[in-house]
Amino acid sequence: MKAQQESSGQRRARWFQWVGLLAVGVLLAGFVGPGRAADEPSTDRWIPLFNGKNLDGWTPKITRHALGENFGNTFRVEDGILKVSYDKYKQFDGQFGHLFYKDRFSHYVIRIEYRFVGDQVKGGPGWAVRNSGLMFHCQAPETMRKEQDFPVSIEAQFLGGTGKGERPTGSVCTPGTNIVMNGKLITQHCINSKSKTYNGDQWVTAEIEVHGSGKVKHIINGETVIEYEKPQLDPRDADAAKLIKGKNLLLEEGYIALQSESHPVEFRKVEIRLLKK
Repeated sequence: MKAQQESSGQRRARWFQWVGLLAVGVLLAGFVGPGRAADEPSTDRWIPLFNGKNLDGWTPKITRHALGENFGNTFRVEDGILKVSYDKYKQFDGQFGHLFYKDRFSHYVIRIEYRFVGDQVKGGPGWAVRNSGLMFHCQAPETMRKEQDFPVSIEAQFLGGTGKGERPTGSVCTPGTNIVMNGKLITQHCINSKSKTYNGDQWVTAEIEVHGSGKVKHIINGETVIEYEKPQLDPRDADAAKLIKGKNLLLEEGYIALQSESHPVEFRKVEIRLLKK
């Protein structure tokens, strides 16, 4: 009987030990595993989205023009540079453009080198001087109205200095969308970053780190200039309202697009590094 009691006690001890190890394993999986996976690159290789030769993989959508119509040869490739040009425009006339990449993305870091050159085309709005950007989590370009100025998306705004005062780049704007900052829903259209001003025609490197419907970070020349989270559709916006399915407003993925907003701008690198979900 004594031997049987000792054996039973030992079995109970081993059972409790096994349960304890299992619980620790669950905690580690819940708190360490996914958290680390979300921050780890699925590859260390940067994948070029722009080949330096032509616009293969990219499709323009310009206000009042059909999808695919590159009015005035606005988007072009010259000397290995992707250029936004207006030399064939008589006047801007509100023809805002977006050059969409063919694939959707969710968790990634995108890196772009850009610079502003020359003068704004006649008729461009004052706020669009030395102004462009990267739109991400975009609606599909084929779902845009012909007259629609901007896709429903989140914009990492690129601004060049005018030589007068401060003009930070890497800010965030939200056409048809909202974001959350410091736990609060932000419905203001644009929020300034804390970047310094970049005057002249110098090249600037922008990195946008996107974790699906989670955190987003804008990095300019290696410095984090703004962070936010929970990019989401704005039900008050007519174009966004058409995209809402059920009660979920969060944007987990979408297309990316480069802007043409009336000031010539050049891109010499557009590349992406995918992240694990």
